[in-house]
Amino acid sequence: MKFILFVEGCTEHKAIPSFLKRWLDPQLSKPVGIKSVRFEGWPELVKDSPTKAKLYLSQESVIAVIALLDLYGPTIYPDNENTATERYTWAKQHLEGKVDQTNFFQFFAVHEVEAWLLSDPTIFPNSIKPLVQKISQSPEAINNTMPPAKRLNEIYSKQTKRRYKKITYGKDLFAKLDSNVAYKKCPRLKELLDAMLKLAKDVTEEGEK
Repeated sequence: MKFILFVEGCTEHKAIPSFLKRWLDPQLSKPVGIKSVRFEGWPELVKDSPTKAKLYLSQESVIAVIALLDLYGPTIYPDNENTATERYTWAKQHLEGKVDQTNFFQFFAVHEVEAWLLSDPTIFPNSIKPLVQKISQSPEAINNTMPPAKRLNEIYSKQTKRRYKKITYGKDLFAKLDSNVAYKKCPRLKELLDAMLKLAKDVTEEGEK
């Protein structure tokens, strides 16, 4: 049994499935698979999710289709939805409604998946750790003005004179990231993982009866 994970970029495609499994599998009697499907950015994901979700959900081995987007970046939000909570709530309901499939779920990283990295300063090089430590307690509060990837770029540029390489560094950092640390510090990540755990348990435990 497996999840299908819709993602919008290379970092998410390469790094997120194994990161999520590190948290999920120890809590399940049987591990589940996570197959990521990469789209060319958020516009394609939004446009193609209804068709592709229906296709994948027709397969008996699929537990659910989970779509993951950064809250920062998309321009789908109404003008009167300004806060992170407002945008998250509106966009989740809007996109799940467009797909209109029972086992399709839309989630967002607030404000980017790099917020999850910022939860754990220990994974960064020594010159980076102190500055990440200062912002590591509430990484999802790093906002639309200076979202997590830009904040990392600022820190790397200051400390190493080199830019933060989202794909190269992100893959290595996610491989080191303690999923339990990120779970405790990132409430929206917690929502995603709790939902996946419940869905997986419902399927695996039903199969054992």
